[in-house]
Amino acid sequence: MILPFKKVSHYKHISLFIKLHTRPIIVKKWIRKAPEIGLVGLDMNKPGKPKVPEMGGICVVFGFVLGILAYTGIMTFYFGSSKHVSILAVLCTVLMTCIIGIIDDISGWKIGLAQWQKFVLTFFAALPLMVINAGHSTMNLPIVGTIDWGVIYPLLIVPVGIIVASNSFNMVAGYNGLEAGMGVIILSALSYFAFIGGKLDAMMLALCMVGALLAFLCFNWYPAKVFPGDTMTYAVGALAACVAILGDMEKIAVMLFVPYAVDFFLQLRCGFNFEAFAKVNEDGSLEVPDHGIDHLTHLAVAVLKRVKRKVYERDVVLFLYGIETAFVGYIIIMN
Repeated sequence: MILPFKKVSHYKHISLFIKLHTRPIIVKKWIRKAPEIGLVGLDMNKPGKPKVPEMGGICVVFGFVLGILAYTGIMTFYFGSSKHVSILAVLCTVLMTCIIGIIDDISGWKIGLAQWQKFVLTFFAALPLMVINAGHSTMNLPIVGTIDWGVIYPLLIVPVGIIVASNSFNMVAGYNGLEAGMGVIILSALSYFAFIGGKLDAMMLALCMVGALLAFLCFNWYPAKVFPGDTMTYAVGALAACVAILGDMEKIAVMLFVPYAVDFFLQLRCGFNFEAFAKVNEDGSLEVPDHGIDHLTHLAVAVLKRVKRKVYERDVVLFLYGIETAFVGYIIIMN
């Protein structure tokens, strides 16, 4: 739904949603409960590889859903709006990708779903946006100009966008605070561009997830007390694609995912045979794995080793935050 800014005094409610689901009550309970039911993972970038509660992404998605339902309720009963089909379609997509992540997490990171299974399942997660014909089929592309994709847009571009975003966001992972922090940066940028474009629903979808991620990041930052798991990463990646589609921000989303494209080609070079974890020294510092640079995180370690003697997990995460933030700044300047 698009409303002119002069009629949307309800932007003042943004702070309410951030406050609502940045309360970390659910995360604290999950940290205590997850080990009791065997949901733990190994912190691979630390000496001794300590066990950490896994699948904390459930808390993130739960907080996101509560925020969106609160927003939808206010829009319905206070502002009298009843057009929420696109929001409910996005919720379906996010929850479906969350289920895919749960299946992958429960199977274990060494077993899990095969890559082709992830692509197929995330295609089905794109169906809600396909059947409501979300977004606009007309795009203004560099050099080519304006193109109206027609029926190709919902049948091809929408599912490809969700499949690529959800799977690529899941690939840059495995470091304390990396996934949640990158999600905050990407979705904050999308919410900003949705705001200046007058796309209220897209903006609130992004901001509600930002609030949930910030609450989770308090416990996922180094040293992590809980891991997000694929449960969160698939959902956040899919949401980024959904927000871009609803907000007509496909070009912006593509630029924000450039680091993830780099990671994809690095993995493609090695046949997707290696994990993103680095080689860990006894003092906790990191080295490029013996098999070479096969992930964006490995590349970050290699670059940082050129400027400092010891590279730690936090350095890698902050470096990638900086890279993503630089892309955001570039996009803002160019627009």
